[in-house]
Amino acid sequence: MRLTGGRVFDPLKGFQRRDLCLEGDTIAAESGGETVDVSGCWVIPGLTDLHFHGCRGADLSDGDSAGLATMAAYELSRGVTQICPAGMTLDVPQLEQMCRTAAAHKASGVAGADLVGINLEGPFLSQKKKGAQNGAWIRDPDPALLLHLKELSGGLVKLVSLAPEAPGAVEFIRAVKDEVRVSVAHTACDYDQAMAAFAAGAKQATHLFNAMNPFAHRDPGPVGAAADSDCMAELICDGVHIHPAMIRAVFKLFGKDRVIIISDSLRACGMPDGQYELGGQDIFVKGPLATLADGTIAGSITDLMGGMVRAVGFGIDLHAAVTAAAVNPAKALGIYARYGSLDVGKAANIAVLDGDLGLRSVIFHGRMV
Repeated sequence: MRLTGGRVFDPLKGFQRRDLCLEGDTIAAESGGETVDVSGCWVIPGLTDLHFHGCRGADLSDGDSAGLATMAAYELSRGVTQICPAGMTLDVPQLEQMCRTAAAHKASGVAGADLVGINLEGPFLSQKKKGAQNGAWIRDPDPALLLHLKELSGGLVKLVSLAPEAPGAVEFIRAVKDEVRVSVAHTACDYDQAMAAFAAGAKQATHLFNAMNPFAHRDPGPVGAAADSDCMAELICDGVHIHPAMIRAVFKLFGKDRVIIISDSLRACGMPDGQYELGGQDIFVKGPLATLADGTIAGSITDLMGGMVRAVGFGIDLHAAVTAAAVNPAKALGIYARYGSLDVGKAANIAVLDGDLGLRSVIFHGRMV
C-alpha cells in the first residue's frame, strides 16, 4: 500500500509532504501495492496510551477477558493502536486475576489494539492523595509483590506508581527500577522527597498536578522536582483535569520530548452519561465530568485521540502533540524500536486525520481497519 499526497509525521523534521509505503505489516521504502490518496490529511503513527483504565463499559481491573477485548477493539477504532491499560488499587487476588487476564489476552492474539503492557497505578500510594483510589487496599511498597505480579502477567507489567514518602519507597525504587518503570504518583511528598525518588531511579510522574501537592512558588513539590529531573510527565488533556493554560505551561517547562499525553479514561469512555464503577467505588458521569459521590474527579471520559486533538485546540503545536501521544509513550515503554514513528522497518500502525483533525482512517498491521 502507498499513501500519497499526505503530510507525514517525522519526529525530527516535522510534517513532510511525501508518500508513505507499506509492505505487509511493516513500513517500507517502496511498495508495489494499491495507492490510497490522502491529500490534505495528516498521516501520524498510531497512538500509544500507557495510562487508561477502560472504555465502552469495560475496565482492566475487572480481570475479564471479554472486557479487555472490548477495550482493545474500541481503542483501535480511535487510532490508539498500542495500549498499556492501568489497574487500580485493588486487593492482591484481584491484582493477580488482572495480571493473568492480561497475559492470556496477549497470548490469544485476539483482534484489537496491540497490548504492549499494563500499568499498576497502585497499590503503593498515599492515603492523603488517594483521589479516586480505594484507600482500603493501599499498602506499603513491596518489591516481592510487584515482581510476583509481573511474573503472572507474562512480563507485561511495565509501569508502577509510587508515593515517594511511603515507608521504604526509595529502597523499593532501587530494587525494581531495572524491572519496571517507576512513576511518582498519588503523593503528598515535598520537593526533596520527590527528588530523592527520581535520583533513586523513578523515571515518570503520573498525571502531573492531579493527586499531588501543587506547584507553588515557595514549595514546588513533586511538579517542581519532576521539572528539575530528567523524568517524563504524564498529562491529561481532556480540558477537565488541567486548565489549558497549565497544559501550555507544561509543554514550555518540560519540552515536547518529556511530555506524555494520557487519557486516564474510565469504563464510561464511549458510553452515555450515568452511574458506573471504578475500583469498587461508584462514579457519576455527566457531560465531560466523572466524579465520585463526594465530588472528587474520578478520571476522564475522553480517549487519547480526543485528548491529543484537544491539546492542539488549547494551543499545542500538532507536531508536539503527536510526539507526546505517539513517540514519548513508546519510548517510555521500551517499544520505540517497533512503534511510535513512521520510520522504515517499524509496524505499519497509522492514523490518518483530515484537515480538521478528525479521524479519517486507521491502518493496523498494514491493513485498513
